Amino acid sequence: MQYIFYSISITFFSWIAGMFLNELIKGKPFYDNISNLNFIKNGSINKMIGMDIFRWTVKNTFFKYFNDKLKLKTKCKGSELTVLRKEMTFSEISHLIGFVLVAFVAVFLVFSKAIKFGITLLIVNVLLNLYPSLLQQRNKMRIDKLLKNVSAIPN
Repeated sequence: MQYIFYSISITFFSWIAGMFLNELIKGKPFYDNISNLNFIKNGSINKMIGMDIFRWTVKNTFFKYFNDKLKLKTKCKGSELTVLRKEMTFSEISHLIGFVLVAFVAVFLVFSKAIKFGITLLIVNVLLNLYPSLLQQRNKMRIDKLLKNVSAIPN
């Protein structure tokens, strides 16, 4: 039980570290490349790994209060969608940075004979860092489709 508590604490801290490091790299030339990452393009794979359940959990539990900037209004203009996409990208990359940082710690723990703690940390890290990042990637794809539709509408 203590491993779960420590793992959650470490992962929450990685959110802050991820945001800080993301802020540092935001203006770098390679940032555009990583802001268009898309690990899972197939909807059936998303469904298979439980992304629909994760999405429901984020929308219907206390997690929905964590980032108020990531809410889509019923009728958005193209500029609002672009701002929302930027916020999602920032959140996605922050979670990815946090995931990588914690994954290094988890692997170190596994190899330093703290196997139970390392595996617990890795599982919590996947749930609290990797899945939110994948969810943002999925949402960005949906926003990109909306942006295409908005730009296709003549003025």
